[in-house]
Amino acid sequence: MAIGVWISLFAYFALMIAIGIFAMRRSTSSSEDYMLGGRALSPKVAALSAGASDMSGWLLLGLPGALYVSGLGSAWIGIGLFVGAFFNWTLVAPRLREQTVHYGNAITIPSFLANRFPTQALSLRTVSAIVIVIFFAVYTASGLVAGGKLFESAFSGIFNFGGLSDYAVGIVITLGVVLAYTVVGGFLAVSMTDFVQGCIMMLALVIMPAVVLFGEGGGGFGQAAETLNSVDPTLLSWTEGLTFIGWLSAVTWGLGYFGQPHIIVRFMAIRTLKDVPIARNIGMGWMGISLIGAISLGVFGRAYAVRNGMDIADPETIFIILSDLLFHPLITGFLYAALLAAVMSTISSQLLVSSSSLTEDFYRLFLRKEATDKECVNIGRVCVVLVGLVAAVIASDPNSQVLALVSNAWAGFGAAFGPLIILSLMWPRTNGAGAIAGMVVGAATVMIWISLGWNGEFMGGPGVYEIIPGFIAAFIAIVAVSMATEDANEYQHITR
Repeated sequence: MAIGVWISLFAYFALMIAIGIFAMRRSTSSSEDYMLGGRALSPKVAALSAGASDMSGWLLLGLPGALYVSGLGSAWIGIGLFVGAFFNWTLVAPRLREQTVHYGNAITIPSFLANRFPTQALSLRTVSAIVIVIFFAVYTASGLVAGGKLFESAFSGIFNFGGLSDYAVGIVITLGVVLAYTVVGGFLAVSMTDFVQGCIMMLALVIMPAVVLFGEGGGGFGQAAETLNSVDPTLLSWTEGLTFIGWLSAVTWGLGYFGQPHIIVRFMAIRTLKDVPIARNIGMGWMGISLIGAISLGVFGRAYAVRNGMDIADPETIFIILSDLLFHPLITGFLYAALLAAVMSTISSQLLVSSSSLTEDFYRLFLRKEATDKECVNIGRVCVVLVGLVAAVIASDPNSQVLALVSNAWAGFGAAFGPLIILSLMWPRTNGAGAIAGMVVGAATVMIWISLGWNGEFMGGPGVYEIIPGFIAAFIAIVAVSMATEDANEYQHITR
């Protein structure tokens, strides 16, 4: 491995840890500082932090891999996500920023729900904390799988630590660096590193497709289209070969945005309410550029591989393979850093949200009600490490697929929290009983759907993405139970 690659990677790792140390000096004196950055994020940091923590390794591995295999039909996932993110910024962000302050200055999603529905506070905090920790363990594992695949593909045979495989070493290094700056610097460190990581990711997704298309051996759009048509004409079609169920399963990924705690917590941390539209515009611009780059990489990367006789065993590694093949070692190291940035930005956010829930909604609620802020900060750091270790165990299978793990966790959160967040912010009639019913029904529906394999095959036809039945069932449960169990106190509380 060329020295230039290592120089770029070590510079990246050093920068992330330096940011963590800087943040430690500014925002770890209280629980609100450590877990929410003191609600002082600027629009640009909030926007890129939300985007980078959202996209993760699937943006550079999973999505290009799906486009590599099936062509533009898989691009509907990106379109659905873009639309969902826009409505999330428009409908949820301003209301959540305002209401989390109004209802007891809540610093976690479970505490907001508990304050919003006080008659069911204990049950809501407990159930939501359990859902967060379970699904985030799976979600975090998907990021570690991406880190493991990077080291397995790019650094094969270089590491020899106690018999560990390159894949396992990748997981250890990825998790180790993330823990270093997350444990030390908390939410501010995570948000600041997300901003830097988001910039790196976007640059990589502009550079890579451009070089694949117009660099040596690229041939431009015309040759790429000709090559893809010779392989399979449907690769360049948005609809051919795509069933309605397949299309619906792709675009409904956007529903998941309303219930992702690691994303919507950024809305709670924005400096002021008037900063929300600015952050939305920045975030949507970043997301649009990044998604176009990822889609282009998958489609045109397939054309490049075919034209140059490349055998890609795992389509999810196309970004890694082309980074090593087409660029100077210093640039290759930068591109590897971009992949690690995508992975680490999401892992750190998920670990911190899980830690916040374990600390505020379990430790402080059941074990030490009188715990000081300093004690909670330290417990939060311990919880970050524990959740990270559980995720590493889940990610230990080298045959794991990044997109599959992400889709399961994304659906779980989207169904469990999405309808509840929307209705709790926008429908005054929602009550505590309905909130619990929706959360349980949404999460249970997703898990049952996955366990029955209906996301792979349903009634003899193509599978239905589990977020669809989960979101619908949760929405119906909240409305039906809230209408059937009137709680006058909660209704007056929200309408005053």
